[in-house]
Amino acid sequence: MYKTIVKPIVDFLLSLMGLVVLFPILLVITLLLFLANHGKPFFFQSRPGKNGKIFKIVKFKTMNDKKDGDGKLLPDAQRLTAVGKFVRKTSLDELPQLINVVKGDMSLIGPRPLLTHYLHLYSAFQNRRHEIKPGITGWAQVNGRNAISWDKKFEYDVWYVDHMSLGLDIKILFKTIIKVFKSDGITAANVATTEPFSGE
Repeated sequence: MYKTIVKPIVDFLLSLMGLVVLFPILLVITLLLFLANHGKPFFFQSRPGKNGKIFKIVKFKTMNDKKDGDGKLLPDAQRLTAVGKFVRKTSLDELPQLINVVKGDMSLIGPRPLLTHYLHLYSAFQNRRHEIKPGITGWAQVNGRNAISWDKKFEYDVWYVDHMSLGLDIKILFKTIIKVFKSDGITAANVATTEPFSGE
């Protein structure tokens, strides 16, 4: 009952409330990133949701589109703007995903939606993360986030799929708040983003 009825209703109501309450903060960040990223405050990307269904995720754009002499994008660390660095450090870049939750693409809590080109790389076990809606935060995020290995992330994701409950979601929510204030586990050591997944 919690998984099919209570959780979707709670997701919708809390996300809608969050968008209303946080609107002033969202507006300020949007304006700052609009200036920092030459008119592009948001980042849109296709991600797999429940059962692998593709949807467009929306986040604040923390990196600019600067390229090198050959027309290739510069490394992530070099494209991370000052505003973007702050937004990412405080996890504010994730807030626009409340829109995805209201739309029904995502849940507040669940496995993080990864890149679409990873889909063919998953083992049967790893692919179980798609049995439920992806989340803004999840069990893997409060147990290391980007600072842990891919194997451990998938292990945590599938564990959550098998143990989802109201009590666990409340625990993850509070642990997420603590992680955000501590800026803990946002990236792996010495890189702006986590290393790409290359398969088993």
